[in-house]
Amino acid sequence: MTTVARGRRAPDAEVWLSVQDASAMLGVSPATLRRWSAAGEVEAFTTPGGHRRFALSTLRGLLPRPEASPHLADLGEPAERLVRVLRRHCRSAAQGVPCTAGLAPDERELLRGYGAAMVRGVVAHLDATGSAAGASDIGEAESAARAQARLLFERGAGLADAVATMLRFRALVVRELAELAVRRGLTTPDATSLVARAGESVDRLVAAATVEYVAAQAASRA
Repeated sequence: MTTVARGRRAPDAEVWLSVQDASAMLGVSPATLRRWSAAGEVEAFTTPGGHRRFALSTLRGLLPRPEASPHLADLGEPAERLVRVLRRHCRSAAQGVPCTAGLAPDERELLRGYGAAMVRGVVAHLDATGSAAGASDIGEAESAARAQARLLFERGAGLADAVATMLRFRALVVRELAELAVRRGLTTPDATSLVARAGESVDRLVAAATVEYVAAQAASRA
């Protein structure tokens, strides 16, 4: 992978993240990401002030791309049940989140709606039997993730907080799918594939939310 030379101007068409935001997106430490950058494994741009910036398109390529796994329908797991369970977990996890503490009641209701849309989209994506249907479902979930990120930006939440909110959602989804795999007695390869596919689905939402937040931030500074 080619690293952008130090001191060169970053391409305008690319979205560049700081080492803190990029490492949060990948789930690694800033030190690890710096090491990858120094080894030329991750595309990076160094600002005149000496700060690394990482290309979002490259970071997306580092997210896991699991192979095909059993669909929920194949496991006899009603999609409606999984949606209800995940929504309940999300409501519980949202309590006490610092970046939402100052939101008005109507804004909290908006966030609950976005969360519900993300849950429905991810579950429908995992349950889809056709690629076109799955793409449509996850696209709706990505739209909800972008709307949530923009609302959090407008209410003063930092990017790290916005990403942390999405990562909490990811953990809930992955945990529930792992428990489902145990309940249904999946083989280790099938269980691993199902959980990885669930994680990859939510990773797309994390990326969509990050792009939206960065775009809103850039627009506010223009």
